[in-house]
Amino acid sequence: MFMAMMAVVATSASAQDIKAILKAKTYSEAETMIKSSLSSLDNADKAKAYNKLVQLSVEKINKEQEIISKNALAVQLKQDKVEPYDTVGFNKAICTAVQDAMECDKYDNMPNAKGKISPKFHKANQEKLWNLRLNLINAGQDAANANKMDEAALYYGVYVESSSNALFADRDKEKFPDQYVGQVARVASVLAFQNKNIELANKYCDVALEDAETYNDALDLKMYLMQQSLKNHDDSVKCVKQFEALYAKDKRESIFSNLASMYGNLGMEAEQAKLIADKIAEDPKCYAAYALKAQAEMNAAKWDEAIADFKKAHEIDPKKSIICTYIGFCINSKAAGVSDNEAQKKLLEDSVVYLEKARDLDPDRRESNWSYPLYQCYYTLYGENDSRTQEMSKLSGQ
Repeated sequence: MFMAMMAVVATSASAQDIKAILKAKTYSEAETMIKSSLSSLDNADKAKAYNKLVQLSVEKINKEQEIISKNALAVQLKQDKVEPYDTVGFNKAICTAVQDAMECDKYDNMPNAKGKISPKFHKANQEKLWNLRLNLINAGQDAANANKMDEAALYYGVYVESSSNALFADRDKEKFPDQYVGQVARVASVLAFQNKNIELANKYCDVALEDAETYNDALDLKMYLMQQSLKNHDDSVKCVKQFEALYAKDKRESIFSNLASMYGNLGMEAEQAKLIADKIAEDPKCYAAYALKAQAEMNAAKWDEAIADFKKAHEIDPKKSIICTYIGFCINSKAAGVSDNEAQKKLLEDSVVYLEKARDLDPDRRESNWSYPLYQCYYTLYGENDSRTQEMSKLSGQ
């Protein structure tokens, strides 16, 4: 009997709470009451409460839109009657309207006190907010231009989150496509990363990957993000698995290069060798495959193999200074183990050809440091006092 009385009291309190919320005149008033009484409300009343917040935000939106429309008409008629409007308030109202509508929809689709699911606000909020949410893109741009990056992240994030939310799930996406979501998701991912929220950055990036127009940029971002959380061996192994999954779907060179490099860094030599061999069989003109194969051979001091494969990479892309430098380095290393002076001289002369080309391609040594191996060649071929040797001595700090 006591428990029954308490249940009646609780129900009565809940009824009083929702009535007070629905009578609120301002957003802040309603929001404060919801926060204090949310635990006492059932699902149906929670949906009503959040829908009240949506209504209050929409009232603000409508008020500012009316001013915007009057201003546009005044400009069109060349009348001097432009009235300032609350841009910040307008943007915030759209953001809160979308956020609260998603929260409303969550409770609106839960069983009510009788155990039934009977949404009351879903369709109306969907129709009301689908087009309005486009303003979140402008709001994000305005905030970014004002260097308010947290606000920009919020607006872009709400736009992306709402795109896949249940509130809009049953909307005809073919008839009404969300054409900007990929672009916004990519920007939102970058902002989330800057805020050190890697999980959210990955989530938004995955949305951008689903858009054909933003796929390439999103893929580069995704590969970068995947390598930002590497703290130990287990993280690296997990990252390799992610790259393997990416490569299974997309065989492009950038994914291949990252995967092959990670195999090498983890000492997975067999996996790296097979990956590279398969790539060369599939694409005999793949620059990255020969470059990575040669690099592994260079690291293993297999000079002849490394020189041959670096030269193949050079044939495919002759504009890479780093490859010319690697060829010179490998030839110099091979020459160091040759006892015959004439044979050594021929090797170093061959090395000079590639190292001087590296110098011509990259005179400021931004891509590769060709000066020291070129100094070695000049010193051995022409002697310490030759002007070429002395020039390279200064450049390489000898």
